[in-house]
Amino acid sequence: MDNKEQIESQISKLEEKYKDSGQDLSSYLDGLLYQRYLTYWDYIHLDTLLSLQVPRTYFPDEEIFIMYHQITELYFKLILHEQKQFVDHKAQDVDFYIEKARRINSYFEALISSFSIMIKGMEREQFLKYRMALLPASGFQSAQYRMIEVYATGMENLVHLDERDQFSSNNSIEDLYEHIYWKKGATDIVTGEKTLTLKQFEYRYTPRLIRIAKQVKNSTIYDKYLELPEDKKGNSTLIQALKTLDINANINWPLMHMGSAHRYLGKEGGQVAATGGTNWKKYLPPSFQKIIFFPEIYSKEELNDWGKQWVDHMFNPDKIKKG
Repeated sequence: MDNKEQIESQISKLEEKYKDSGQDLSSYLDGLLYQRYLTYWDYIHLDTLLSLQVPRTYFPDEEIFIMYHQITELYFKLILHEQKQFVDHKAQDVDFYIEKARRINSYFEALISSFSIMIKGMEREQFLKYRMALLPASGFQSAQYRMIEVYATGMENLVHLDERDQFSSNNSIEDLYEHIYWKKGATDIVTGEKTLTLKQFEYRYTPRLIRIAKQVKNSTIYDKYLELPEDKKGNSTLIQALKTLDINANINWPLMHMGSAHRYLGKEGGQVAATGGTNWKKYLPPSFQKIIFFPEIYSKEELNDWGKQWVDHMFNPDKIKKG
């Protein structure tokens, strides 16, 4: 096909595309003629993006704190973008599942490897001062991360460990949501009542989270795996990809937060309270929560040892370094 024939073919396809729009192709070509050239900064709304950091104090490191959390939320959005494709996929395509899990893991791993920005990239003295201007806001209030959990596994697997054996997938979404593990991490350390941080979050996001949980009931990533025929279920590459996802989300990511919390909030003889009043020493350790997205793919020993990395890290750091 020569150049003229190629152009005629393209025009024919364009006419077919736009014939139902109410305008002829000539009108769209006029629009293309008058349209400005696209620039990089306009395409990604760069000026808007760079204007979204609005510190509440004059401490320089607060801007680092804001930007890192905004970057984190963008990565969460990327993870959700892949999860939605995973749960919406109708064919039992193992290769498709592996690719989606691989992408999700790459985003988690970028977040995990970058967390040194939070642990070592700010002055502790500055953080302890500007954090008081952020009350009662908390990273606990990341709705996107809660959505990641809901897309990954059934709500019964997100019930607090102390109550998990009392619930199953037969319970209503509303009932399971009331006993979800992270709510206990946002209760007042002294009174045991819900903190303002949790009340704000529930008021804004509870309807959305329950709606999503109902939409993906029986079609979460875990459900998609369980529905596979036995020969596909045993695919070692898929199992390893799901295990890596589980470990990234429920062990490695919380461990990074533990490191940050100990650096900025830990002190001799006690601890500095988190901005949202969250009980981070009981909420963050993976071995305390034992949130596992895909329990069937693990041995009994692996399930019993879940989160043991945290214990090793806290009580035998040399073992971690050598391992």
